[in-house]
Amino acid sequence: MDVIIQWTYITPKKQEIILTSELLEAEKALWMAEDFEKTGRVKDLVFIDRQNTSWTKKELVKLLQEVESEPHDIIAYFDGGFDNETSEAGIGAVIYYHQNHQPYRFRMNRRLYELKSNNEAEYAAFWSVVQTLEEMGVHHLPVVFRGDSHVVLNQLSGAWPCFEKDYSAWLDRIEAKLKELGIHPIYEPISRKQNKEADQLARQALEGKIIESTIELTKKGTNADE
Repeated sequence: MDVIIQWTYITPKKQEIILTSELLEAEKALWMAEDFEKTGRVKDLVFIDRQNTSWTKKELVKLLQEVESEPHDIIAYFDGGFDNETSEAGIGAVIYYHQNHQPYRFRMNRRLYELKSNNEAEYAAFWSVVQTLEEMGVHHLPVVFRGDSHVVLNQLSGAWPCFEKDYSAWLDRIEAKLKELGIHPIYEPISRKQNKEADQLARQALEGKIIESTIELTKKGTNADE
């Protein structure tokens, strides 16, 4: 989690000056805040995250303590497939995360029936990941989203415009939920080869093989790219 420190400084002549830091890791920001307080010239300290949410020092400390016991350091992979003959879609998602100092991997897939294209299946897969993050209790954290659908990721990031009405509906829904959860998305388009785990799950869904599992990873398995 990254924050900006907003420090209301009191000068020797009792004037107030508001100083603002660059974006810092929350742990480092708290350490610096404690250093500021040693000057005896702090009237107020506020921490502002990437979603423009303000936190007091006490609130930020509590949040970081909660984060350690909840999923964090999250990398989420997604993929969607569409069968033109049956008009059925399969979606797959893999989420790597840490919780209570341990690495985990969550895998799931779904078979969907009311979509119209492969791109819409990709959007549905991304939406499923966001819903899963909400169920896991993820909030006010950066999350890395990886997929081989450059259309979806570039439209979500704003790099590409979205003119299709169906896609815009997914886009609006996803952006609203990310904002609600305070998630700072980091979009990383990857190749299909790099996305093979989520791709396989989407294919298995189309075959009728539904999977949902969470496992604790060994030290070797902590690399999401393996």
